[in-house]
Order: sequence, then structure tokens, then C-alpha cells
Amino acid sequence: MAFRSEVVYCYEELAATIASMLVLAHAKEWGQLPALEERCSAMVDRLRVIEPHESLDAEQVEHVLFLLERIRSDQAEVSGLIKPQLEDLIGRMGYLTQQKNLGRAYGPPH
Repeated sequence: MAFRSEVVYCYEELAATIASMLVLAHAKEWGQLPALEERCSAMVDRLRVIEPHESLDAEQVEHVLFLLERIRSDQAEVSGLIKPQLEDLIGRMGYLTQQKNLGRAYGPPH
């Protein structure tokens, strides 16, 4: 690459961050994911600002396309690991809400 592109740098950071999220999701380290998600969001916001103003050469475009494929693949895998956890959490919250409503209607259990 002829010069260091901020766009390419942002895509590299995004790919690395999502790869880290995948490692954490496999390890079921759910509490660490929100900070990385925030970091991804910041990178995407930055790309929205700079990408329209920066031209990439053919090699850089090829590299970005490679990174985008990696990002999509890792992101899909992270989503697949997180979705069952969210569904379980929603189910548990529904159960707790139901118990709370029953407690209000019939009084606390004896």
C-alpha cells in the first residue's frame, strides 16, 4: 500500500474488535461484550465520516473487501452465540414479571 489509509485502519480495527468479541462469546464472557460493541459502533461512526472523502487504491480496496468478509463472518457467528443467551434472559425476565404480577394479585407466597 502506497500510504496508510485511515479507512483501512478503521476496518482493521473493526475486524480485530469483532474477532475479540467472538473469542469472548465462545468463552461466555458476556459482560465484556458491551464495551467492544461500543468500540465497534465508534469505528462505524468514524467510517461514515471519513469513507466518502478518502479514495483507496486497488490493493486497499481488495484488503477492505477481505476485511468486510471476515467482519461479516465473525459477526454472524457472534450473533449465533448471543441469540440463545438473549432468548433465555428474556424468558427468565418474563417468568419474573409473571411471578411479580401473581404476587400483586394474590399476595406473597406463604
